[in-house]
Amino acid sequence: MTTYTNPVLNADWSDPDVVRVGDDFYLTASSFGRAPGLPLLHSRDLVDWTLVGHALERLEPEERFASPRHDCGVWAPSLRHHDDRFWIFWGDPDQGIFQVNAPEIRGPWTRPHLVKEGKGLIDPCPLWDDESGEAYLVHAWAKSRSGIKNRLTGHRMHPDGLSLLDAGKVIVDGDRIPGWFTLEGPKLYRHDGWFWILAPAGGVETGWQGALRSRGFFGPYEERIVLEQRDTDVNGPHQGGWVRTPGGADWFLHFQQRGAYGRVVHLQPMRWGADGWPVIGDDGAPVAVHPRPDLPAQPSAAPATDDDFPGGRFGRQWQWTANPGAGWATQHSGDGLRLACVRSGDAHDLRRLPQVLTQRLPGTPCVVEVELRLDSTESGARAGLAVLGDAFGWIGLERGSDGGVRLVHRFAEAVADRERDASPGCPAPQGRARLRIEAAAGARCRFLYDVGAGLVPSGPVFAATPWRWVGALLGLFAAAPEGPGHAGAATFTHFRISAQ
Repeated sequence: MTTYTNPVLNADWSDPDVVRVGDDFYLTASSFGRAPGLPLLHSRDLVDWTLVGHALERLEPEERFASPRHDCGVWAPSLRHHDDRFWIFWGDPDQGIFQVNAPEIRGPWTRPHLVKEGKGLIDPCPLWDDESGEAYLVHAWAKSRSGIKNRLTGHRMHPDGLSLLDAGKVIVDGDRIPGWFTLEGPKLYRHDGWFWILAPAGGVETGWQGALRSRGFFGPYEERIVLEQRDTDVNGPHQGGWVRTPGGADWFLHFQQRGAYGRVVHLQPMRWGADGWPVIGDDGAPVAVHPRPDLPAQPSAAPATDDDFPGGRFGRQWQWTANPGAGWATQHSGDGLRLACVRSGDAHDLRRLPQVLTQRLPGTPCVVEVELRLDSTESGARAGLAVLGDAFGWIGLERGSDGGVRLVHRFAEAVADRERDASPGCPAPQGRARLRIEAAAGARCRFLYDVGAGLVPSGPVFAATPWRWVGALLGLFAAAPEGPGHAGAATFTHFRISAQ
């Protein structure tokens, strides 16, 4: 293939940043309150990406993320390579700016280190300036926590990346730039004798990509819009990272907000104009199809989705909705994901459960299938396949008070505080079911089941919804009502996602 088509990552890889080391490109993205966090993706051609791990095993402090906090945690990380180490800085809007580092992309990664404490400190990016030997850090502000927005604050940073050397100074005030608002997500670079900040403005769904430059880190900066929607169908193209190939070609990876699908990732060509400013896309408009980067051909690849759960282990594409607890998933000698039916007073609302194992909803129509066996004999124990967002729907099995197992299909609207039936359900006499979701255009999901007589549609179509800042998720779960003792388990096998 001589061309590629955007998006190159068609799922919710929010707030991407990218770096090249040798012939390899690496990308990370926001993971908010899910664990493990800070996904790590690898590519050799900037088009085909695979997920190779995570940099953050658990969120800290542990007790804060023992329950779901879907719009908290890891916001807009920056990925850099310096002094033969990989570095990731991110902002937790409720705690401050954190940093982890590792000698190799697969680790071992250090535990999170708090570089700057404070509310509303988000989107940090470091720079080690090879010309001067100085180190710097820039960050944005979340108005929801600090009352401040549309400003970028700069610091001198200790070269070890552990501390800041001053109290900070506002180096860009977006209120002073006519027409600019919600300036955030800065990425800091040095190029051609200038300090460059590539930063989005204008809001997630409707904004644009800005470039700012100054001869000195603390300013003053001049600005320019370098990527915007124009007459394309790519709304709000912005917030990402610049990377240069070994041959000297420049590229820019950024996101586009697509409702329930979250923030999908586009690859744009980039060049430096005669006036020294970057030109991104097709003279400032995003491209849909473009010649591939001039890099060695690679096999077609994408982050994994399917899983046979060998030995009870799940692939790196899965994340819990909070820090995982001991015994939630059990390793064993065969295949299949064995999830404990964790007791909870919130079993009626999947949005509150930490033991939901999730992965991203693909951005194109797809079919999702998994086979389920409910091994629990506990009345009220249930397990299933879910689509999670502000609203949620799930289909699965539940043990009744009469000892029998039923196929159930339930949902909850965004404003509801508990689920209700989406269909009458039916007996599942073998305690087994094949569960299916057909996700059509617009993330409209049809639920189906097979308890031995073939696939049967269940209930009305469910329109998936995002969470705040987070796209809809596919989830597997097992739960039981509050009570004493172990409540048994459920086993999932043959998880598959295929094109519709």
